[in-house]
Amino acid sequence: MPNYQSLAELRYQIRRFLHFSEESARKANIEPRQHQFLLALKGLPENMRPTIGILADRLQIRPHSAVELVNRLSKAGLVRRRRDRDDGREVLLETMPKGEAVLRNLSLHHRAELQTAGPALMAALQGVLKPAKPRPARNNQ
Repeated sequence: MPNYQSLAELRYQIRRFLHFSEESARKANIEPRQHQFLLALKGLPENMRPTIGILADRLQIRPHSAVELVNRLSKAGLVRRRRDRDDGREVLLETMPKGEAVLRNLSLHHRAELQTAGPALMAALQGVLKPAKPRPARNNQ
């Protein structure tokens, strides 16, 4: 039997943090999706190539949506496209110094927020993950 209160609390805590994150991005004069893209690009595992397809998958968006994000980020001077040296057909993405600065600032704010909100988020997650109490056996006599 699902524990609806635990699930609802977890959803509430996640949503609170996401709201904080979205507002922080807007205060930094970028859209939340742009912040998510910068973070996904900068935090990409070393074994993954920074292509639009990979980043679209990491963000769970369609490739054409990722292209639009890259276009806006590129126009703002936050990322740039470059051809791969070994395979000139492949386009790779990288953060520009301005993008690095925006992301660094936002990440510091996010870390500070997690210092405060993290314990409630962890407690909510632990509440969902703890084993359900067994239901008492019914005596059907």
